[in-house]
Order: sequence, then structure tokens, then C-alpha cells
Amino acid sequence: MVNSFLDALFPHRCYLCEQLSHSTLPLCNSCSLNLAPNLNYCSHCALPLPAVPSANCMKICSICQLTPPPFSRVIAPWVYDEHIAFLVHKWKFQGEKQLTALLANLWSSQRSISQPIDLIIPVPLHWRKLWRRGFNQAELLARNIHSLHPLLHNTKVDVGQVIRTRATESQVGLNASERGDNLSAVFRSRKTCVGMRIAIVDDVMTTGSTATALSECLLNAGALSVEVWCLARTPAPPQ
Repeated sequence: MVNSFLDALFPHRCYLCEQLSHSTLPLCNSCSLNLAPNLNYCSHCALPLPAVPSANCMKICSICQLTPPPFSRVIAPWVYDEHIAFLVHKWKFQGEKQLTALLANLWSSQRSISQPIDLIIPVPLHWRKLWRRGFNQAELLARNIHSLHPLLHNTKVDVGQVIRTRATESQVGLNASERGDNLSAVFRSRKTCVGMRIAIVDDVMTTGSTATALSECLLNAGALSVEVWCLARTPAPPQ
């Protein structure tokens, strides 16, 4: 009865299996169970880690132990697997902006906001890429996450705090070192943010180069702390 009522009001089809989702969102319950939650992860960068016997111990990956990142933590509730990749590709590269609500709900369903945040900053696109794509997916995600959380209603989503000073080549296919070089000095803060607790929003974290570069920019502008919110985190490459 409930499913029939939902199908009549919201005849959404699941993006993954193309059957009726029986939901107000385009993802059915069966397919949602196939997504991979990021349950065992580095407490700094959210890199998926092998399960350990003690779930209560603080887990820090070897990269963060050797080179602690400038951001305080990453919230990435899902592992970037083929299902999340399919949804993100449809949303980001095929312009299916109606998926924004689903992706924001997927983020919010797995993570709560426990620390006060003064400012939310979507990772900016260079103006040429923004013009070609027509939208900044990080901004769409940030605004939808913001609308879902009552604790954030007095927190500003600021798209003008930071700009990209130059267009960079795609990060796809670059290794960690190349990604870092590609983003060297690419962000500039247009105003100070002294004493602010800031959340950066992006879609997916791979090596963390973008988050690192943007966090350093904001900390240099006076931010008290920076954390990163993204939908998914890619696993470490096989050794």
C-alpha cells in the first residue's frame, strides 16, 4: 500500500537497476544495500582501511602518519565503488542535476555533524570549466547538505571566499605527486577567515591533493580549522 502510494506520487526509477524505486529518491532499497559504506577508515583522511579487531582504536593510515594533512578530518561515508562511480558520472559529467538530492541524502544518512561549523565552502571550479559544465557539482552538493541539517541553517555556504587562479588539467590519471604539482598555488582566498571553522565540500576524494591545497589556502587566510566533506573516498591503489 505504501509503495503504491509512493509510486503514484513520486514515480521515480532507480538509477542503478531502472526499476521503480518505491521512494521519493531515484534509488531502490535493494540497490542501496549494494553500496559500500566506508566503515573502516583513517581518522584523518578517511582512506578505507582493512578491518581491525578493535573497532575502538584510532586508525591512522601510513601516509597521514608520515605527512599529517592540514585538514583536521575527512567525512566520506561511502567507498568509491562502481555503483557510486556510476551515479557521480551521471550527475557530474552528464548533467543529471536531479541526482543532487539523492547524493546529499546518501551523505547525510551515514554521517552526522558533531562539530560546529562557521562556513561551508564548495571546492571552486575555474570559470572556464564552470562555463563548459554549466554548474559546480560541489556547490550543488554543499547547498543540499546544508538544507538537510538544521544545525547548519545559520551557517553560510560561501562560493566567493576562494577562487581558482588558473585552469588545471584533469586530475584523472595523475598520480599523487602529479596531482599535487597540478594544484600548486591554484587557490586564492579573496578575504580573511580568521578564527573560522570551515568545511570544504567536494564530490569524491582520491589522493587528497585538492583538499590539501584548499585547506592550506584557508589556514593561511586565518581559518581556525578545516575539515572536508565528500560523498566517497577512493580505496588505496593495490600494492
